[in-house]
Amino acid sequence: MPDKTRYISATNAANTLQITSRRVTGLCREGKLEGAIQDGRNWKIPEAAVLKYAEAAGIHKTVDLRSAEETRLPCAVGNTSFVEIASECYYVDKTLLIRDLVDDHNMVTLFTRPRRFGKTLAINMLKTFFEKTEEDTSQYFANRKIWQCGEKYRAMQGKYPVIMLTFKDVKYGSFEESMEAIRLVLKDEYKRHGELRDSTALGPDDKAYLDRMEKGTLSDVEYSRSLLNLTRMLSTHYGSRTIILIDEYDTPIQQGYSKGFYQEIISFMRNFLSGGLKDNENLAFGVLTGIMRVSKENLFSGLNNPTVNTVLDEKYSDYFGFTEEEVREMAAYYDREDCMEEIRSWYDGYRFGKTEIYNPWSVTNYFANGGAPRAFWANTSDNEIIREIMQDLTPEVAEELTRVLQGEEIHASLNMEVIYPRLADGTDTVFSFLLLAGYLTPASDPEETEIGTFASLRIPNMEIRRVYNTEILAFMKAKTAGSVITEIERAIYLGDGKRLAKSLGNYMTSCISYFDGSAEGFYHGMMVGLVASLSSRYYIRSNRESGEGRFDLALEPKEKGLPGIIMEFKAVSGSDKTGLEELADAALRQIEDQNYVQEMKDRGIQSIIKYGIAFSGKNVGIKTAWN
Repeated sequence: MPDKTRYISATNAANTLQITSRRVTGLCREGKLEGAIQDGRNWKIPEAAVLKYAEAAGIHKTVDLRSAEETRLPCAVGNTSFVEIASECYYVDKTLLIRDLVDDHNMVTLFTRPRRFGKTLAINMLKTFFEKTEEDTSQYFANRKIWQCGEKYRAMQGKYPVIMLTFKDVKYGSFEESMEAIRLVLKDEYKRHGELRDSTALGPDDKAYLDRMEKGTLSDVEYSRSLLNLTRMLSTHYGSRTIILIDEYDTPIQQGYSKGFYQEIISFMRNFLSGGLKDNENLAFGVLTGIMRVSKENLFSGLNNPTVNTVLDEKYSDYFGFTEEEVREMAAYYDREDCMEEIRSWYDGYRFGKTEIYNPWSVTNYFANGGAPRAFWANTSDNEIIREIMQDLTPEVAEELTRVLQGEEIHASLNMEVIYPRLADGTDTVFSFLLLAGYLTPASDPEETEIGTFASLRIPNMEIRRVYNTEILAFMKAKTAGSVITEIERAIYLGDGKRLAKSLGNYMTSCISYFDGSAEGFYHGMMVGLVASLSSRYYIRSNRESGEGRFDLALEPKEKGLPGIIMEFKAVSGSDKTGLEELADAALRQIEDQNYVQEMKDRGIQSIIKYGIAFSGKNVGIKTAWN
């Protein structure tokens, strides 16, 4: 007779038994759920066995097994409220961050992590845990890991006044607009502490200050001291030192760099942060988050050596992003255990310290969207800095980026105290920024030497490979029609020099200024960006040795039927078309004289197009030859 046993998943069994999926798996292995069958990595469990175990264990509150999917907690996307997520949604427990911060006794800690890696939720969690409120907020931690750590930590819950500021939305085009946005952020936080208005502990000067904060009539100097003043008032009112939490502290600074008011915003932020965080007797501790550490010579010079934790540090490494174990538990909860390889290839691959990390934003989106893989991390923030890097590419950086796009590892010197005005100064700052921002990750442990920090870097996963082909090229495609890019691609692999010259001319007329095109390095970087979209069909090589020299750019076909391509670039200053044809001829002769085609020939590629390309301002001259 056919087997009529009704089987359910480990996730559904966990919902019924009110335990974790991992514990259910353990019961299956121990033989305590009779008839459970292992199917690959998953378990098929007889419904009757689950009900029998529940009855024996005295579990009387069960759920309808057939509607378990409807009873699952939602996977919240874009919600950074700890209270809502902890009480209504699936929450990956990161509360041990509280324990470690308390134990370390650091006065000021800065966490630098890529965007969308849980920084804002972590700040909100800290606020909920420590802040003294009328509501008993211990209910949100009673079943969390921090609550099992002992009375020392439970006694600190809900005992401090807390200042929480977020600058994540301060993204404006001028210093005046940015300062107005910062003033409103400060005003909102002062209003959140309305208890100060009726405080009998504050004097008339403080009450007058509160009134002028509400009316927006404070001077810029007074605003720069507003963090210091608020800690003092709160500490006076509550008789307790104050905690300061600042999320995305560097967003206004990034905008200042991109929009031309860097020095003005740095000056304000230096005074503002120093006032609240340096030698402040009313400060319990402070936590800041951001993407970068702006070098202490420019921002933190007023602070007493804040503790900075970056993606290279092992401590705190598993508190931002999801670990392998956490993602496996999520996959089991949402009945996606058989999708782990897909999830891993798309969203894993980061390395924080020695810890393997998944992108939490993308994993959450994956489960919330029914298990459909997409590049969720793309276009979640402004790409202005990426455009700045691409516009200032040197041939050396272009070569390394090309290798990264081809899936290779690069060995780079790292500067973890990047400052924005020097972002494009060299490979150490460019690749350090890409590391800090989440576009690259260490492939192994960094090497600390007497002359600096060195590491092998790579693209983490499929999602970021997709991001490279969208965000890094976006600054070009946003300025010109996609048909122009398509025309350039078609002309390149057809070997049509006239067509390519016309398409490149149209592109440069619409996309670059006269001052952009002043050096060969700029044009080299521009061409690397243009041909990167051909990476599905070609291996792209830049500045490699072949024959008797080093070619500028080569495209080696991945499949038969496509020609190989060699390019050599020349550039002269100015915008005069005179002499471009001769210069292009010289570039073509260099390909032939130096025998740059030899490497491709050795690999059996016989059909090779050679391009000599000369640039001047927005003008271009091209000569071609077929091997």
